[in-house]
Amino acid sequence: MTSGIHHVTSITAGVQANVDFYAGFLGLRLVKQTGGYEDAEQLHLFYGDAGGNPGTLLSFLVWEAAGRGRTGLGQVSEVALSVPPAQIGTWLTKALQAGIPAEGPTQEFGEPVLRLKDPDGMIVKLVGHEDVTSDPIAGAPIRIRGVTLLTDQAEETAAFITRFGYARGARSGAVERMVSETDVVDIRAVGGFVPSIPGAGVPDHVAFRAADIDAVRKMRLSLRGFGDTPVHDRKYFVSLYVREPGGALIEYATDAPGMTVDEDAEHLGRTLMIPPGDVARADDLRLILPQFVMPDEERFPPRDLPFIHRFHRPAEEDGSTLILLHGSGGNEADLMPIAHRIAPKAALLGLRGRSSEEGVNRWFRRLDANRFDQADIRSEAEAFVGFVEGAIRGYGLDASKITFAGFSNGANLLGAVMQLYPGVVQRAILLRAVQVLDEPPHPDLSATSVLVIEGEKDPWGLRAPALLEALRAGGADLRAETLAGEGHELGQQDLNLARDWYSGAVA
Repeated sequence: MTSGIHHVTSITAGVQANVDFYAGFLGLRLVKQTGGYEDAEQLHLFYGDAGGNPGTLLSFLVWEAAGRGRTGLGQVSEVALSVPPAQIGTWLTKALQAGIPAEGPTQEFGEPVLRLKDPDGMIVKLVGHEDVTSDPIAGAPIRIRGVTLLTDQAEETAAFITRFGYARGARSGAVERMVSETDVVDIRAVGGFVPSIPGAGVPDHVAFRAADIDAVRKMRLSLRGFGDTPVHDRKYFVSLYVREPGGALIEYATDAPGMTVDEDAEHLGRTLMIPPGDVARADDLRLILPQFVMPDEERFPPRDLPFIHRFHRPAEEDGSTLILLHGSGGNEADLMPIAHRIAPKAALLGLRGRSSEEGVNRWFRRLDANRFDQADIRSEAEAFVGFVEGAIRGYGLDASKITFAGFSNGANLLGAVMQLYPGVVQRAILLRAVQVLDEPPHPDLSATSVLVIEGEKDPWGLRAPALLEALRAGGADLRAETLAGEGHELGQQDLNLARDWYSGAVA
């Protein structure tokens, strides 16, 4: 029976820091970058050996700026990588020099162990193991030594793991070691411990190796009584998912077809792959998914500014920038596809609103559907102005070539900023905007050019005329369009009007 770990999947909140740690510090090879197969707008990275072989693969779901998860019951708590025992001291020195949190070395089951923390706080153990050597060129720990599972049903969990080719091994305190031909699973009994919470720095699941699809089918039949066991074709492997008795998510994945099915071994990980079902929107996904650079590449460092943001630089730039504010429930990447169509050569700087209602991103609090927290609007407008000033300095933007674009709630904040801080926003595209200031000032907007596009049937547009009146009263160069028969959502007419206006406004 084929046995051992196929891969371990975890969650990261910072793609660049993740790449710097796993590809830079540890020296693993990035062997695949792809849109997620459950959600193509989520970046999924795989690291491993030069061939991306099962047993070497660490994968990460990228949840940019996500909250920290909690390691607890029913979860993988630690991931271990093998290094030659003589290299443990070298890795400790390297970690101290790099400022990476390290604990140890200690001895566990007769092996030297050095615990490190990755940028999200996940524990990565380097284990001195005689049977495995490091990458002969980079010295990277290229094989998974094992994982640790936290469970309050240790006996049941251990018995379940034997299904995947593991035998019961030695015990050390509350830990029972399960052993395969290539690696180990440590079952740690922790009765009364808190349950896990998904989030950054917490492994999502461990996948074990299946010889082929037939083995997956047979395993599924044997798992009747263990709840849902969905099977998925992930292009690089076919796998099923199941919860073991202690609650941890287990995957059972085929070795084939492998990471070289769409890239040759020499070029693994260099191209962003789009899931087959999402190829029609591949160009949009390449804008939406977060960008990163490899450790040895020239980089454009992010700046510490008041709003979570993403900066996308096109292959061919003209020195202009579009600053983008999403609608309710959106994020910093939502408007990038339409913005790129409006201005293909512009850099795109998308922001995420800091207010939240039941997990929905917004730009300011609302009291009900048509009443807004005036103090919060003014506070967030002030913070936004600070962001713009910091972005101009930090990213070296040409202030004369900046255009702002907002949709719905984001457009509402832009409208407020124009009235409260005249001159900060000199060119703006407002899509489905309304007046949110109860007592607006009367600024001089003669230096401001604005395109406002409303939908004739927009149920949220009752306060739109008030915003238009304020812009006109301030002397703004205003073009207002109402789309017949259209509602709140954006469509091709919005794109056409915005593109035409933009080409004239920045000429």
